[in-house]
Amino acid sequence: MIVGLQNISLKQLRYFVAAAEGGRLSSAATQMHVSQSTITTAILNLEETLQTQLFIRQAHGVILTAEGNRFFLRVRQILDALEDAVSDPANAERNLKGRIRLAASYTLLGYFLPALMGRFRTRHPDVEFDLIDLDRAEIEASLEAGEIDLGLVILSNTTLRSQFKHSVLIRSRRQLWAAAGHPLLSQGGTTLADISQHPYIQITVDEGELSTQRYWQAAGLEPNIAFRTSSMEALRGLIGHGFGVTILSDMVYRPWSLEGRRIECLPLLDPVPPMEVGLIWQDNNEYADCVETFKQFMIDTCANSSEQFHSAR
Repeated sequence: MIVGLQNISLKQLRYFVAAAEGGRLSSAATQMHVSQSTITTAILNLEETLQTQLFIRQAHGVILTAEGNRFFLRVRQILDALEDAVSDPANAERNLKGRIRLAASYTLLGYFLPALMGRFRTRHPDVEFDLIDLDRAEIEASLEAGEIDLGLVILSNTTLRSQFKHSVLIRSRRQLWAAAGHPLLSQGGTTLADISQHPYIQITVDEGELSTQRYWQAAGLEPNIAFRTSSMEALRGLIGHGFGVTILSDMVYRPWSLEGRRIECLPLLDPVPPMEVGLIWQDNNEYADCVETFKQFMIDTCANSSEQFHSAR
């Protein structure tokens, strides 16, 4: 690995990350303003240098191998650290102090928030967090009561009350998840009507069942629910062993179960809305500098990512 370091460029790493996050070489090329062949060549050269296969190529996109995912996590940290290092020193505010009362729901605590909090702490080590695990309704009630400063919620699950302001941070597309070799994966996309013919595994956390019902009912269809679970790992295991399929956002996607069973994604041909994640706070409140700084950090950091958030695949 050390011998080949001189052959790895920062541009290659950025192309690799764009492909991993987008799940398609074409979307990575659009995001990076280069040709698809440029992305393809960069990734092939990177794989040759590392002597490791980073992606599995499929008709409808690419997914990371296990080795590719480990490499992605390290590269993502490096690029984030580089961005933090070259940020305007005037904005660093190393002497910023205070306490932020922040609540987030289960899914966002597990799959979205920790890395962003870590980056913020690197910039502002003297700011402390009171982090609370609440569901969306409890977050809204706590904000209204003045018990927390900010809430991180799945905005697409709610119609916000007028006293709250909000900012959309990411929009994460929803796709079909199925075990490798599932018959639905043999085409470039699938419909809700096709999916309804197969057993469906329903996640129940973070109002998952309610959000599922919305887009199925809009299509005049119902999923053939075989099992309901609040455990993401149980869901992955059932999917990986072929007991059913599901529709979930890219933010929580991982291409294998705990037992190492392969899980693949397929785009949906029906207009299924993405999962929207955002910050909410009380309107007309004056907040401490550390709260305002964290809020702006979250907004700016997510805005610098691609408009549609896709997890590492």
